[in-house]
Amino acid sequence: MALFLLLLLILMVPSSSNAQWPPSPGYWPGSRFRSMSFYQGYRNLWGYSHQRVDQNALTIWLDSTSGSGFKSVKPFRSGYFGASIKLQPGYTAGVITAFYLSNSEAHPGYHDEVDIEFLGTTFGKPYTLQTNVYIRGSGDGRIIGREMKFHLWFDPTKTFHYYAILWSPKEIM
Repeated sequence: MALFLLLLLILMVPSSSNAQWPPSPGYWPGSRFRSMSFYQGYRNLWGYSHQRVDQNALTIWLDSTSGSGFKSVKPFRSGYFGASIKLQPGYTAGVITAFYLSNSEAHPGYHDEVDIEFLGTTFGKPYTLQTNVYIRGSGDGRIIGREMKFHLWFDPTKTFHYYAILWSPKEIM
């Protein structure tokens, strides 16, 4: 299963090659995983006018006209994928901010997916983080997967927080 990394509708995402980023996730995969700059390994999907690369950090944003998204140029069979994310405060109901791996272009309607999603919220309610792992993700009615929802105990709009997917040949964390 080879998946592409996609990041959609995230407001600010510094890349891991910036000296200040990423903040410590409590786990670091070691030297066998290498980071790459945005221009080395990714391409714009849509909303180019809502992307800015500055000092090896990519910032993308959502407003009333568009969001933004990008994807990896090549597929991966495993790896460590992380992003520092700061979410939009206020009313965001109906907006999902997602950081995910998917092979939907190679297998439309029958794809695999690993993702971290932030479900939109209303004033005074906490953000919900949802993780998903799907095999044969849609189209055939026999979805194999797992969803987990977490009501965040911190405010993801106040500062950047680091989120990551460690995908080895034997497990996904």
